[in-house]
Amino acid sequence: MKKVYILFICTLLSVSVFSQVKSPKKAAIYSVILPGTGQIYTKKYWKVPIIYAGILSSAHYINENNQKYNLYKSAAINSINNNSSNQIVNGNDYSYSELKILKDYYRRNREISYFSFIAVYVLNVVDASVGAHLYHFNVSDDISLNITPFSNFKNQGLNLSLNF
Repeated sequence: MKKVYILFICTLLSVSVFSQVKSPKKAAIYSVILPGTGQIYTKKYWKVPIIYAGILSSAHYINENNQKYNLYKSAAINSINNNSSNQIVNGNDYSYSELKILKDYYRRNREISYFSFIAVYVLNVVDASVGAHLYHFNVSDDISLNITPFSNFKNQGLNLSLNF
């Protein structure tokens, strides 16, 4: 079943990548379905590794912070249940207040990692849509802004010259 979906997505991309008119809606939908495909659709191939680096690194930190959060959370609960003042975690001796601080620290970092994951995903979709909007934008060497100093006996200033 996965092969059918992958084949369907590849077929859609191959048909739409070669068309000259780039639809922002289509680019956004492609990026929502599979991150990076909107950039492939708009022929911005160099952005795909950046998107996946952002998604995978934030997913890694979500996992790492979640594991440490659960570790310190269970140690804090064990400290309360056993009425012990200290709990040993990874070879270190922690009091309940220290365990609570560490638990809150890793919970906060996990939430920030979730936020960064969502931010990279949303920026991926927005970038694909904007890239499709600006696909035919003309960036030529004929567009220039020249700034030159201006001076005579009475006045001084800058000349701004816009050529396009």
